[in-house]
Amino acid sequence: MNTSDKGIGKGTATLTPVPVPVDAVNAVRRFNRFFTRRIGVLDPYLGSDLSLTGVRVLYELAHRETHVASELARELGLDGGYMSRILRRFEVAGWIHRSSSAKDARHNVISLTPAGRASFEPLQQRSHDDATALLAPLTPARRQEVVDAMERIETLLAPAPELAATTRMAVFRDPVPGDMGWVVQQHGEIYWREYGWDSRFEALVADIASQFVRKFQPAWEKGWIAELDGERVGAVFVVRKSPTTAQLRMLILAPKARGLGLGARLTDECIAFARAKGYKKMVLWTNSCLTAARGIYGQRGFRLVKSEPYEGFGLNLVGETWELKL
Repeated sequence: MNTSDKGIGKGTATLTPVPVPVDAVNAVRRFNRFFTRRIGVLDPYLGSDLSLTGVRVLYELAHRETHVASELARELGLDGGYMSRILRRFEVAGWIHRSSSAKDARHNVISLTPAGRASFEPLQQRSHDDATALLAPLTPARRQEVVDAMERIETLLAPAPELAATTRMAVFRDPVPGDMGWVVQQHGEIYWREYGWDSRFEALVADIASQFVRKFQPAWEKGWIAELDGERVGAVFVVRKSPTTAQLRMLILAPKARGLGLGARLTDECIAFARAKGYKKMVLWTNSCLTAARGIYGQRGFRLVKSEPYEGFGLNLVGETWELKL
């Protein structure tokens, strides 16, 4: 609703902004001072020599395959000149590659190089560790209160035009009863609809999900459910294959959630978890036809170590084993 000084109609009172009380303003400023101290924004950010803004730009580049520089600046609310200086620094460091957009040669497409990803991954791990340390002293109930409060603040403060974009940022949570059935269903439906795999694939996933629940080792294994606006849209799991090897399993993303970088973020969570637990290697099994997933794995340093044709799920397929040294 427009709250300008124009009347809504004849005989209707004019809407005027409600003054903000001074104590409310002071409360916001006090919270800002408190929280910036707690998350270390006043220190060299995440132990690097980058600014908070520089790390944020690197984060966005790491979680999407390509970016148009002008669009990235607009999404982050940054001045074009400031964004150019950040990207120039990244380019000198060998962290990014520039190319002309296929749609418009006037625009530069930015992608992260292997060196850029290698520089980003320690920051990703440090951010994960810092957030863990912030929540670790709290009881599970209080942790959830903090998370709920943050989500509520984010929703309330988002301007109406930006609300949809804000709520498109996924919440990752632990699986609860009912989630594994959804994971199996999504695999069955998506792989049948998009690849023509028959119900034997759904049966395979159901068996993997059952094994995960019945043999779950909380000290060494973990699952994530991704939600958008309270709706399940993705999942991934880490399984203990051996004392030194973790296995990434059952990565799935609903079609409505594609294009937001969630598959990359879910994979990054798995890698960070495995490293934190001291695993030396992460492995996964996929198929040659799953190009989007293979792209995510390759960008994160996974190597294809085995490729084998087989007949399965009603089709002739090529199974692949990928590995990542941690």
